[in-house]
Amino acid sequence: MSQEDLETTQDTIEKILKNIRTIAVVGFSSQPEKAGHYVPAYLQEQGYRIIPVNPNLEAGLGERAYPELTSIPEPVDLVLLFRRSEAIPPFVDQAIEIGAQAVWMQLGIANEPAAAKARQAGLEVVMDACMMVEHRRTRAYR
Repeated sequence: MSQEDLETTQDTIEKILKNIRTIAVVGFSSQPEKAGHYVPAYLQEQGYRIIPVNPNLEAGLGERAYPELTSIPEPVDLVLLFRRSEAIPPFVDQAIEIGAQAVWMQLGIANEPAAAKARQAGLEVVMDACMMVEHRRTRAYR
């Protein structure tokens, strides 16, 4: 990644963390030791609204869980993805459909064609980065 790309990514991360409030977490886990649980739990502690998206759960972190993004009955600012890279495209399509402002693919997850589609639809995109780590890092500079 070039220095320019790195700076653009950092600007995007800071913009997202500052401006979003409601996060739909695709691949939310009920198991506290998994990143799909402790990352959203941390974000909830920081004041973000977390909406779990997992067809196998009724609720998580005190919030009703939904089977898919399109079944969430309220606006979502960001879609946080805890799914394998190859499974990302349909969730990006749903993020576009529901009018999300951004998609964030957790650490180890990247899908450039899906990211390009999201950007083309006007969404901010972060790939291969942990939202909890980035939140802690950017907060340290304020």
